[in-house]
Amino acid sequence: MTAPADAPLLPADQRREGALATLRRGLRMMPEFRRGLPVTFALALLATAGRVVVPIAVQQVIDRGLAGGDPDLDVVTRLVLLCAVVVLITAVAVYRMNVRLFRTTETALAGLRVRAFRHVHDLSVLHQQGERRGSLVSRVTSDVDQLSTFMQWGGVLGLISVGQLVVATVVMFVYSWQLTLLVLVCFIPLAIAVRWFAQRLATAYGVVRERVGDVLGAVAESVVGAPTVRAYGVGGRTAARIDAAIDRQYRAQVDAQKVTAAVFVSGEFVAALANAAVVVVGVLLGLAGDITAGTLVAFLFLVTLFVAPVQTASEVLNEAQNAVAGFRRVLDVIDTAPDVRDPAIAAPATVRELPPGPLGVRFDRVAFRYAPGAPLALDGVELTIEPRQRVAIVGETGSGKTTFAKLVTRLMDPVDGRVLLGSDAEGWVPLDEVAFSSLRARVVMVPQDGFLFDATVADNVRYGRPGMTDDDVATAFEELELGAWVAGLEDGVRTPVGQRGESLSSGERQLVAVARAYVADPDLLVLDEATSAVDPATEQRLTRALDRLTDGRTTLTIAHRLSTAERADEVLVVDAGHVVQRGTHAELVDADGPYARLHSSWRRSSTGAPAATG
Repeated sequence: MTAPADAPLLPADQRREGALATLRRGLRMMPEFRRGLPVTFALALLATAGRVVVPIAVQQVIDRGLAGGDPDLDVVTRLVLLCAVVVLITAVAVYRMNVRLFRTTETALAGLRVRAFRHVHDLSVLHQQGERRGSLVSRVTSDVDQLSTFMQWGGVLGLISVGQLVVATVVMFVYSWQLTLLVLVCFIPLAIAVRWFAQRLATAYGVVRERVGDVLGAVAESVVGAPTVRAYGVGGRTAARIDAAIDRQYRAQVDAQKVTAAVFVSGEFVAALANAAVVVVGVLLGLAGDITAGTLVAFLFLVTLFVAPVQTASEVLNEAQNAVAGFRRVLDVIDTAPDVRDPAIAAPATVRELPPGPLGVRFDRVAFRYAPGAPLALDGVELTIEPRQRVAIVGETGSGKTTFAKLVTRLMDPVDGRVLLGSDAEGWVPLDEVAFSSLRARVVMVPQDGFLFDATVADNVRYGRPGMTDDDVATAFEELELGAWVAGLEDGVRTPVGQRGESLSSGERQLVAVARAYVADPDLLVLDEATSAVDPATEQRLTRALDRLTDGRTTLTIAHRLSTAERADEVLVVDAGHVVQRGTHAELVDADGPYARLHSSWRRSSTGAPAATG
């Protein structure tokens, strides 16, 4: 049972938090941005202060330089030169403000992106499987990009607008408190409506960011699954799914833009109303002798400076809510507590070292289920696997055998009981008390798909032991009796494998994965049947390599083939979450039970005889 795509990760009360609460919570995670903000805001005030110089200069020119019919050219010249100097200073301040804002924003968001990316890897396998991959990717990429766009574009505009509002209001009060109050009264209804608009935009853009994740998920799935799409001729259905996701995003964007348009129209209407009111009342005050002609003209300039930020508020509010919606999704990931936590981080005082030497495995009344209320995949399992034993775990599909591998490698934690590693001689250590760095160095899993990164053969092998040279890698292949195979590649160990290793066959990918595990030199090896989907020639190479890899190591193999079980030191038979049989192949094949029936079925399938029914 998995969660729905793009499922919310936080409790409802946190998902409903306001934009300011989200920003405060996010800024606590970005100290680089907080440190740079005061100086940036000071530069914004300096930049906007220069804008009021022109209205003041106009007032002085009209009232002093042009009054009385005899223009005072000295006054006009001094005022013009002063304006030029102030405009130059303003330009420098704007430049420095932009540079600082861009640098601090990118530094802060790079840290946020890295933190979110690493936290995605800290989440459990179950959580990652419950989320569509495209949705998780969009949280680290497009959602952070949206935040970056707003903080750089909207941040500059917002800082200048706030500074412009403050400075313009102060100068307006100096010129005429009556006209200033008139302007503020005109904008009171809009200020009240903005809160309602902000809530509507927050909801609308929350849907937009989710739809973006849906589109990325659908596209990524169709690209990765392109061979299957072609093989089954379902290109039309796949295209229809992507079209539907794009259409949902389009409709969400349109709904959000409708609210944005309403904000813009409201701002334009109030701005026009304020300008008209200032003209009418200003003329009446001028006729009464309360203000001069220059003051009225300057005041109209100042009203324009006051109104401009309000008129652009719709764009800023639009981008802000879009960014905040993306910010919430990023913070949702970061705030999600991993269900499998590294004790070195969660509880350093409890961390214990794995004992030296070969490792055995002990299950102490272990139970596990994949979702609350789901049936138990493992139920009360109690067993001990001695060090250096090669154990095959067999069972029908869904019996719980793969769950063993995930619990031993601590990709998941049991819901009850404990998994321990060690030996009777050196002692047993609970797996949840072992630091991940120690666990990953001593326990290695080779999955069935043999995933490779988009690099060379040597680079992929070096993931097992960083620092190896290409010659070291080639030597490792020789020791695994794979030297002839790797020498036959176009560039030997320097051959690129392509994205997900697609330049190699599935069997060849497994050869590289086995070499990667070999150089890691683990004490406990977990294999998800590496030979289950390869051709006979490659199977022979893999079998020889696996014999070298598993020699002297504790090995747990999820067995899908008869040969694997036959060559194991011991076989565990799992059925419906219980270990129902245990022994050597020879012992179990002659006993009446599930293993004998599985063995008989394997024999019939390998010889091509029809299986019995019933």
